Amino acid sequence: MRRALAGVALAVTSMVALSFLIPLALLVQSEARTRATTVAEQRAAALAPVLALTTRPADVQQAVAGLDSGDHLSVRLPDGQLVGTVHASQEALDRAADGRRTMASDTSAGWVYLQPVILARDRVAVVEAFVPRADLDRGVKASWAMMALLALGLVAGSVLVADRLGARVVRASQGLSRASRSLGAGELGIRVEPAGPPELQEAGAAFNTMADRVVELLAMERELVADLSHRLRTPLTRLQLEAERIAAEVPGYRGEDLEAAIAHLESELDSIIDAARTPLSASPERPGRPQECDASAVVRARVEFWSVLAAQQGRECRLEAAGEATAVPLGEDDLAVVVDALIGNVFRHTPQGTALAVTVERADRAVLLTVDDAGPGIGDPDTARARGVSVGGSTGLGLDIVQRAASAAGGGMEITGGPMGGARVRVTLGLAGGPPVGGRKAARRARRHPHPA
Repeated sequence: MRRALAGVALAVTSMVALSFLIPLALLVQSEARTRATTVAEQRAAALAPVLALTTRPADVQQAVAGLDSGDHLSVRLPDGQLVGTVHASQEALDRAADGRRTMASDTSAGWVYLQPVILARDRVAVVEAFVPRADLDRGVKASWAMMALLALGLVAGSVLVADRLGARVVRASQGLSRASRSLGAGELGIRVEPAGPPELQEAGAAFNTMADRVVELLAMERELVADLSHRLRTPLTRLQLEAERIAAEVPGYRGEDLEAAIAHLESELDSIIDAARTPLSASPERPGRPQECDASAVVRARVEFWSVLAAQQGRECRLEAAGEATAVPLGEDDLAVVVDALIGNVFRHTPQGTALAVTVERADRAVLLTVDDAGPGIGDPDTARARGVSVGGSTGLGLDIVQRAASAAGGGMEITGGPMGGARVRVTLGLAGGPPVGGRKAARRARRHPHPA
């Protein structure tokens, strides 16, 4: 922007300077010529009274020497005798004498002015005033140089002023841009000092107001999440007491799995409340939880958990896990949420007895997690991906959670028909410590076009 403003100032000021400088230079040249020729005409006219009194060459020579010491004034007497150095041609002198009119002409040496003087007895003397070319342009080049320097000074000054104004605008806009990027990166405490022109000051003040409002809304949302999570403790406590009562009243009943599920749910509620109570300025990463895990191990553990329910519903549940290392850049809990969302969708949206298969395999620079089922399939995959849109009476968040987790791990999610006749959901996860799936271009696309939250 600074270069653009300086360029505009340079162009505008240069055009204005040239529009004044060129006519002014021509005017200075014309004035210098007019001044020199006027002086020459006055000298020629001053000889007329002398010639009216006497035409003796000696007297005329004395008068010429008194009026001009530069050999620029001469006279042709009526008898043809010349006094001084004549620069005009004989023909021009004859025409001036015969025509009895003044004449002026430019020659290679300068400017010649012929003034006829009518004497007694119809005699005519011709006075010549000569101005050398150097005298015609005397002082013109110096004036031009002075005007050129003045114009350069004005242009340089305007460019400097424009650059300073541009620097002020640029500094203010760069500060606003940096603050916007910082706010987008999660630095919620960032604010700007309004500076620059009034428009940018208004933009800075609006940015600060927006940032305050964002912090306020996030705080309200986190409080709401914490309150809702805390409200779940009451039915959870009742469920736990009911499980203990059933275990005490029913002989031989073993409720370890139910108690473990309740304990896990209570732990997740505690995590949600702790995260919601964490100050907004704190790091979004959960301390103590690794940001990578072995995908095969996590998937095997979650499939084992769901296999109990699958057995109760008469579902065939197969697992094929890769034997090689399948470390992915997700925490165990995050990957477990992905697996639970995929398998839970099968249990919720397919009839009891529907078979499912879970596969974990390592591909080139990626880990593929695939869940197939023998159910009715997914008719509209795009709608199923949309956050909050349910195609089967659910919350509509499961597949969106999977999609966002896959994007965070440098991969993606694909929904197609499977070999078992139902739906196939394939999640691609990048390898821990490796480049994103699809290379750097895919990573840049993911940053530019993140999945809507």
